[in-house]
Amino acid sequence: MIVSFSVANFRSFAAEETFSLVASNRLDRHEDHAIPIPDSTERVLRTAVLYGANGAGKSNLFKALQYLKSIALDTRPKNSGTGREAFRFGGTTEEPSVFDLQFIARKRLYRFGLKVNDGKILEEWLVLVSGGRERAIYERATSEDGVVTIQASGLDGVRVLALATVGGPQDQSFLATVHATLEPPDFGDELRDVVEWFKGGLRLIAPDDPLAALAHSLARYPDLLKFAGDFLRASTTGIDHLDILKSEVSQEELTRLLIERFKSRGREKGMEQNSSVVFPIAEGDAVVATRSGGMERVTIRAVHEHQPGCVVAMQLTDESDGTRRLLDLIPALHELHTRGGVYFIDEIDRSLHPMLVRNFLEHFLQSCGGNQRQLIMTTHESNLLDQDLLRRDEIWFAEKDPAGATHLYSLMDFKVRNDLEIRKHYLQGRFGAVPFLGDPARLPGETTPPV
Repeated sequence: MIVSFSVANFRSFAAEETFSLVASNRLDRHEDHAIPIPDSTERVLRTAVLYGANGAGKSNLFKALQYLKSIALDTRPKNSGTGREAFRFGGTTEEPSVFDLQFIARKRLYRFGLKVNDGKILEEWLVLVSGGRERAIYERATSEDGVVTIQASGLDGVRVLALATVGGPQDQSFLATVHATLEPPDFGDELRDVVEWFKGGLRLIAPDDPLAALAHSLARYPDLLKFAGDFLRASTTGIDHLDILKSEVSQEELTRLLIERFKSRGREKGMEQNSSVVFPIAEGDAVVATRSGGMERVTIRAVHEHQPGCVVAMQLTDESDGTRRLLDLIPALHELHTRGGVYFIDEIDRSLHPMLVRNFLEHFLQSCGGNQRQLIMTTHESNLLDQDLLRRDEIWFAEKDPAGATHLYSLMDFKVRNDLEIRKHYLQGRFGAVPFLGDPARLPGETTPPV
């Protein structure tokens, strides 16, 4: 679970801003929305919702976390730089960007962070936090001439210590070097916990993420297939259930499908799914290649029962944008219900009816309780601004200042009564983070309406 995330000099973030999910001890409502932080007297929230006008920087918080995850896990092409995107409006493009993430993995509290410029990672740290004290697992620094040194006082294992002595590329994190070079048994317990959390415990869903792996997952896990059908039916999408079709794929057909996919979507990478590699070829469809050499096309069909006993199976391309978006999100609910982890969903309300967004959140809060489960989302959906649904410390806002820099703040920063209708006051602008609308009459164009 994410406890806090700080970012500075990245995209619309100039000075350091912190998104904190530490529960306030001043609130006594929705006690089940927070769970204890290991070896601490504080608690962490299971949910957070971030509001803001278009262009205020909500999605940039998502992209900052996305960037940090990629730096933590992915190798970099030689001399490609770090790929960071500095704040451009304040003369700080030459200054380093800073990221600091505090999170819970396997009931231990860690801090992982970076200080980077365009060419190299200047500093990197991984810390274990226990009882209010920090113990460095490793600290990395890169000199002006690109020499990487690792202080490895908290590392364990011959191979990982040997790798720390080498250091690694200046534009690649030490954690990514460990991930790419060694096998998990050689990581040591703490590094293995952290790598596994970034790989499988932190899921980031962007508004335009494809359904590439969904068909394979639905075919592989019958409980997910049933859950998805039940949820779609309960959400009155008109779908009774989902069917999965499998068919063999020849080399010629595979070549044609992949070429069509590359032309329509650009370069796509196959996504590893345990012992298989999944290639997206159409919305919801995929080609699954197994390590044994087998290859098959997996297709989702939405089955509608328009009359008792009369069913029609339709391709996902025939379904509405809202139904396809809901399919994007259903695996998140199912996984949070069965496994746990962190899901950060950017623009959850994209193409979804307001009641479906609220139903999604209510389902999580009611059925996905327990440890190691967390849902974070950005949205414009004001119907979630309800103190019967959320705590005040779960509601966050993003707003830009006149210089174009994003600032983050919580509803806890305002004096709010427990019975206040916060949705109404938000839309009236009391809490900021809403668009400033000019006078339409002052827009250029005709001064009188056309007849």
